[in-house]
Amino acid sequence: MDHERLVRAVTTRTSRASSAEEACQVAVNTLSAETGAMAAALLPVRDHLRCVAAAGSWQVFTAVQPGRGVSGRAFRTGQTQTVTAVREDPDYIPVGIADVALEVCVPLVDVDGRPIGVLDVEWREPRDVAAARACVEEVAACLGDRISRLGGPPAENSSEKLLRHAGALTAAATEWELMAAANDAARDISSLRAAVLVVSEGQRIRVGMPTVLPDEFEANLRDVMAGLPESALLELVTLAHKHGSAYTLGETGHTVPPVYRPLLDAGVATLITVPVGPADAGGVMLIADERMLEPDSATVNLMELLAAQAWACLDRLRSLAMLRELAMSDPLTGLRHQGPFGERIRNAVPGRTALLAIDIDRFKVINDTYGHQEGDAVLVSLARALQHALRRVDELFRLGGDEFVAVLDVRHPSEAMTIAERLTDAARAIGRTVSIGVALVDDDEPPERALRRADAAMYAVKRDGRDGARLAPAGATAAG
Repeated sequence: MDHERLVRAVTTRTSRASSAEEACQVAVNTLSAETGAMAAALLPVRDHLRCVAAAGSWQVFTAVQPGRGVSGRAFRTGQTQTVTAVREDPDYIPVGIADVALEVCVPLVDVDGRPIGVLDVEWREPRDVAAARACVEEVAACLGDRISRLGGPPAENSSEKLLRHAGALTAAATEWELMAAANDAARDISSLRAAVLVVSEGQRIRVGMPTVLPDEFEANLRDVMAGLPESALLELVTLAHKHGSAYTLGETGHTVPPVYRPLLDAGVATLITVPVGPADAGGVMLIADERMLEPDSATVNLMELLAAQAWACLDRLRSLAMLRELAMSDPLTGLRHQGPFGERIRNAVPGRTALLAIDIDRFKVINDTYGHQEGDAVLVSLARALQHALRRVDELFRLGGDEFVAVLDVRHPSEAMTIAERLTDAARAIGRTVSIGVALVDDDEPPERALRRADAAMYAVKRDGRDGARLAPAGATAAG
């Protein structure tokens, strides 16, 4: 290996490079061609080192954490790493081709001596360690200088941004978090100033906007989108799914479709629209700017990939929510059962939480006379009637058989009794009767004991002829 000739060749060739990536590729190609080594140049991208150029190897690791591997160690410490026994080095990352006799990994530094990357060179045959190290260090010094003169390591590109944001989308725990993450990703990747994800939610159209608005333009867009009627939002969604992605050309003097007129009123001059999910259940992603720009087709492609990722994550969240709801709900009536009920009463407020024990009168007779299918039909119809009779803030649970419990937030026992009477009326309206016991949770009373008091009051109603409601005395203990 002609040390001086190699360094001259790298210096001459990298001086012609017009980008940091090109300079790295020239350096590693020259090293590999002149020495037969496996060479790679890695530059930092946010929280990892990205391999931007490699030669002489069948496979390279393209992303390395700063503290991982020999290259990560060199970048973290700012010191050359020379490894002659790779199998004994805990940080060595094998490429699985052949045994490596020598690895020299040198930090690339800027004019102030700060690490801006690493140059990693590996030989399969033994080498003079001192000479190899000196050679790689000189090449690294040349390469680091050229990268500095070109403005330093390249910024994170759009594809890398998409990869990074994909992790944030996957980590979102709620639909609102996901929609906010998708909006943030769209703005970051496209370099436009605002993004809005509009998706279907059952029979409604939901508009997702960031909770922290970065500027007045996005605030105006938020207000306009939030004020659009459902029909206008649906038209935006339908148009995107009918014709596919679209973007403005940055030209003036053209007719604007009426569906986009409210957006122009909000100051939008540049707009990308991308369909999200399936046509019958998805939505649309709008990415906008008040500047008159001309997005390129590559950016639109990335927005399509982002929209696909966002929908996959949204669909997963909804599927998990549905599974959780099924796990917590009675499959016959759809009411929640024992598990959620236990969680609810653990938050009972003494004097303000009322428990209503509800039992269908003569339910066993219905099952024995007409069969369980008819009994199931009675349970379903009665559950629906009781739910409709409750207030929005009240909760109804089925604990088993024909036993229901309603949990109410009330200000006075009379309020709980009024609601209990509404439930008895609702049952009569469908040709059934129920017996209801009412108990307010007392101070220092476990909710389970309050439920036993409500049960005792309910059985007292049954003994007195059924079809009614009774308030349990405060502090009374239920009889076995």
